[in-house]
Amino acid sequence: MKFAFTLFALVLASVALAAGPAQTPRKGKTEVIEKVVKTDAEWKKTLTPEQFYVLREHGTERAGTSELNHNKRKGVYVCAACGLTLFNSDTKYDSGTGWPSFWAPIDPKHVGTSVDRSFFSTRTEVHCARCGGHLGHVFPDGPPPTGQRYCMNGVSLKFEPLTP
Repeated sequence: MKFAFTLFALVLASVALAAGPAQTPRKGKTEVIEKVVKTDAEWKKTLTPEQFYVLREHGTERAGTSELNHNKRKGVYVCAACGLTLFNSDTKYDSGTGWPSFWAPIDPKHVGTSVDRSFFSTRTEVHCARCGGHLGHVFPDGPPPTGQRYCMNGVSLKFEPLTP
C-alpha cells in the first residue's frame, strides 16, 4: 500500500512539472506568465530604496503617503517591479485605511497569496505572480461583489491611464 501511494505521488508530481509555467485563460487564449527572477543587486538597480524595501523585503509604506490612494482616473495598476497587470481602476475603492484598495485583482492568476504571521497576527499576504514582489494584504472585509479588500502598498504599484 505504501508503495502504491508513493508511486501515485510521483506520478502526480511529474504531471505537475510537465505542465510548465502557470497559464491563465483569457478570452479564448492561454496566457503564460513567465517568472522574473533577479538577484537583490539587480532589483536595487531598477527599484527605488522604498520600492525595494516593500517589494523585496516585505515592508509596508506609511499609511496615507501614496498618491495612488486618491487616484480616481481610469486605467490599470501594474506591478512596479515587473509591469504585470494587477488591478483595474473599476475595482478600486476608498477603504479609509490610507492605502489603495481593490475588491478584486484584474486576473486571479496575476496575484499569489501566502500566510503572513508577522507582527503577532495572521494575515494573507498578496504578491505578484510574475516576480514575487510583496504588494500588500487581502482581508475579508471588502465591499460586494467579492467581500475582499486587497489593501496594497502604493509604492508597489504603477498606474497606467487608459488612452482615448
